[in-house]
Amino acid sequence: MGAQGGVWSAGGGGFVMCGSLFTWTLIVVVVVVSRVEAGCGERENPTCCTGRNNECFEHTKRRTVCYCDTYCQKTGDCCDDYQRVCQISAIDCVVGSWGGWSSCTSPCGVGSTERSRRVSVPPRNGGTPCPDLRQRRGCFGNDAVCSGAKEVAKILPDSFKRSFKDPWRRPHMLMKEEKASYCVYLRLTQSSAACKLRLWSAQLVRERLVCVECQSDAMSKSDRCSGDGIEKNRTFWAAASVPGCHGSWVRESSSEGCHCAPYSLLFV
Repeated sequence: MGAQGGVWSAGGGGFVMCGSLFTWTLIVVVVVVSRVEAGCGERENPTCCTGRNNECFEHTKRRTVCYCDTYCQKTGDCCDDYQRVCQISAIDCVVGSWGGWSSCTSPCGVGSTERSRRVSVPPRNGGTPCPDLRQRRGCFGNDAVCSGAKEVAKILPDSFKRSFKDPWRRPHMLMKEEKASYCVYLRLTQSSAACKLRLWSAQLVRERLVCVECQSDAMSKSDRCSGDGIEKNRTFWAAASVPGCHGSWVRESSSEGCHCAPYSLLFV
């Protein structure tokens, strides 16, 4: 026996076939899935990324690549739903006010100064990143010691040291007040070729640490020797008995009431 008939139901969206010995039903269901626009909303958590992250991407409905990181706002390649998805709970960066400018890095001459500010609220969920937190600008140091940096020290070997009593001094003659000497330790940074002409000045070579004694006779009214240097700043010197012998040095330290070791130098 065969099938006796069949009925097609177009309205029902299926096909029904009936027979005397068996009845079977074939139903074909057509499911129409609306195509959802791809983008940041299709990503797994977190849907959005902060900063620049090339791995934070999705595809548009045309299957081209689009991005869901904060940097896409600058490059213009954000997904179409970036604003809707990523900016709903976005928290922009908030910074405090600028602090004061620091002192000039150079007490004398050209240097730099800077100021900074802190982050009050860090950016989250794709919020606007923080602006610059540090600023720097040039400056010109004019400290009170800068006048000393313009001085050129005159030096001689310690063989010129006066350590004898004047045999011609009369008892009624006034003695010049003797001031306590002090020592200055300076590291040479430069010396001219003319310094090689004399034995004592030939020892004035770069990177050598020298002790220069400031004695009472060489002191000015301020109780110091002219050109005795400034710590961490280059100053200049000249050999008084060797024409053309000059250079520069940097003061490292000083000691009051002391005398340099033999074969050292003197301020004059």
